[in-house]
Amino acid sequence: MGASHPEQELSLYDRSLLLDLDFSRSPAKFSPPISAANPGEPWMKVRPLQSGDFHRGFLQILSQLTSVGDVSLAQYLNRFAQMRASGDYYVTVIVDSRYDKIIGSATLVLEHKFIHGCSVRGRLEDVVVDDTYRGKQLGKLIVVTVSLLAQRLGCYKMSLDCKDKLIPFYKSIGYVLEPGNSNTMNIRYEQSNSISANRTAANEPPEIIDPS
Repeated sequence: MGASHPEQELSLYDRSLLLDLDFSRSPAKFSPPISAANPGEPWMKVRPLQSGDFHRGFLQILSQLTSVGDVSLAQYLNRFAQMRASGDYYVTVIVDSRYDKIIGSATLVLEHKFIHGCSVRGRLEDVVVDDTYRGKQLGKLIVVTVSLLAQRLGCYKMSLDCKDKLIPFYKSIGYVLEPGNSNTMNIRYEQSNSISANRTAANEPPEIIDPS
């Protein structure tokens, strides 16, 4: 991307967690076979998000998925530090090392529960691959990578929400629709940088905007 990076960047989590994931444990079929350790091209790398990835187009790749907004470098580094300190965020990226560019990403978020003996559930979020890299199995690669990572980290299950058209894709790599629990519902709140002191004092609920 033409920008200089610090010699010693921080990783969001320990990269060694990815190197020995057993892809034979996934029902996903790769042809030819690939894995996080061997993604199929010598110039391709699968690794944790790094502090310097702001300059490698990480936010730009996310903008192919949804609205990102005008996020500054300071905001990126602050959120990165928060995620790293929590230990519950495993943002994993695919890099084209020829151009020092992020070309794919997926996030595993750990949810700590009281149920199932104080177990942990994984959630798959923000899956995206650059449109120009289609045909290299990268969508399947990044999803299987974080799914196996969730298993390695002790999650009792992994959950995701997806559009109807993507259901066959996720089924092909082992995900199933749960009868009676296959819809997603949301409540959206008005965006604000601060909470109104009056509303807080009165214990009033936040304003709700139209969900469309």
